[in-house]
This record gives sequence, C-alpha cells and structure tokens, in this order.
Amino acid sequence: MSHSVAGEPPAAGRRAAPPTIAVYSPAEWDLLTDLPGRVLVAAASAGPGRPPRGVAAGLAGLDAVAAGRGFDSDLVRAVVSAIYARHDGAAERHDRLTDMVDLLAACRATVRVLRRRADPADSAAYRQWVESVAARVCRVGDGASPADRRFLDRLGGALDLR
Repeated sequence: MSHSVAGEPPAAGRRAAPPTIAVYSPAEWDLLTDLPGRVLVAAASAGPGRPPRGVAAGLAGLDAVAAGRGFDSDLVRAVVSAIYARHDGAAERHDRLTDMVDLLAACRATVRVLRRRADPADSAAYRQWVESVAARVCRVGDGASPADRRFLDRLGGALDLR
C-alpha cells in the first residue's frame, strides 16, 4: 500500500500513483502502455513477404511483455503492471492498430514523450524492451525472414535504437 509523505494512507478509494506514472499525462501513459501490445500484434500479423504467425508467436510475444517485470527499470515494470491490470478492452483496439505507418508514428511519438519525461536509462530500457517483444515474435518458427528483419529495422529506427 502506498503512503503519503506524512505516512498516512491515501484517502479511501484512491490509490497514490507511483512516481514513475505521475510524470505522464493520461494520454502519454496510454501511449506507453498500448505500444507493446500494438508491436506484438504487428509482429504477429502477416505482411508483405512475412508469413502468418501461429499461436506460438503470440505466446512468445506475451512472454516477452511479461519479461518486462524483471527489468531493472521502474518505467518498464510500471508499464507491465498497467498492462496486466487493464480491463478496458485494450486488446480489442490492437486489431485495428496494426498498420505499419500508424505503428511507426506511435513509436516516434513515444520516443518524444520519453525524451521529455523519462530518465534516460528508463527510456532506453523501455525502447529496448518494446523492440524485444517484436524480435521474439519474429524469431518463432524458422527464424526471422528478410521481411521480418526489415520490419525489425524499421521498428528499431522509429524507436531511436539505430
């Protein structure tokens, strides 16, 4: 349970936001918490030169998202907690958000938010974690195809990792 500065519990029915979350607006936080799922769905979707993925790829992506709980980054751990605590239909929204242009734009917007608000180490950890979700999905089966490698390169560029 979170406590106030004076050591008193927060007001009944309210939870104090962890400091990591408090620096982001609701729209920024939604962007940060939606992006890993969007990347997972895009990586698992068939595309030009990319084969359709099966259940194993989706499970690998979910495992990669969950692996964020073990990161040495307060931001990544807070995002993973928010993803697993969410019950607002976010999973259904990902079905219409797999367009590559939109996904790359969301990645760039996320990078801008992280530059303004996040500790540089948290920013790097978040961006690497999101890329690792896609990489794990793309490696399922026969490994990453040339089209998968192009997808990962474009994603890494949009996340400012290249």
